[in-house]
Amino acid sequence: MMEILAICTGTPQPTTAKSGLTGHFKTPVAGAVAVHALGLAGDHICDLNHHGGVDQAVYIFGTDDRAFWSKAYGKPLDPGFFGENLLVSNLARADLCIGDIVTISDTVLQITSTRIPCATFQAHIGQKTAMADFLRARKAGAYARVLTQGTVAAGQQMHITPFDGTRISVADEMQHYVDGFKDRAFLERLLTVPAHYKQLDMARERLSR
Repeated sequence: MMEILAICTGTPQPTTAKSGLTGHFKTPVAGAVAVHALGLAGDHICDLNHHGGVDQAVYIFGTDDRAFWSKAYGKPLDPGFFGENLLVSNLARADLCIGDIVTISDTVLQITSTRIPCATFQAHIGQKTAMADFLRARKAGAYARVLTQGTVAAGQQMHITPFDGTRISVADEMQHYVDGFKDRAFLERLLTVPAHYKQLDMARERLSR
């Protein structure tokens, strides 16, 4: 059973990364939170060129991966530490594939891509190797688009309906990102799933060369 342990949102905060302001610093909120096409009510995205949008509306992170990083960094990690909107019990990032349907009460989401760690992500974690660490371990959570708007709250159960087409795990996607998306067979497979639109545009462009 997967349970929502925390719903997290963030307000603009200063960051030492080049963006200057970030909504990465998220904290749990009480009660039910509305989920709209662009994400959770009250959540702020500052760098709209690289974050947010319909295909990065909700960021999901599992406790299995959080436990891995807590051990790696030698400290407890509070909900929202990784900038996640939903902290989910009994979920590892590797359990999720692009196109999987996530149902939480009346809210329906669809997995679109892995989270690619950025400079703000690294600055917040406070480890100079954080980006490389996350790319190597491939444990950085997953983004989802909103198929059906609704509300979510801590304590609700989360259900995953596997995508019934090509299975591409978000861990596999991240590995191909690390490899530079050079595998044409993978790019062809990527075009058969409902991935993040930027990933699909990239695949089409590379295959056209």
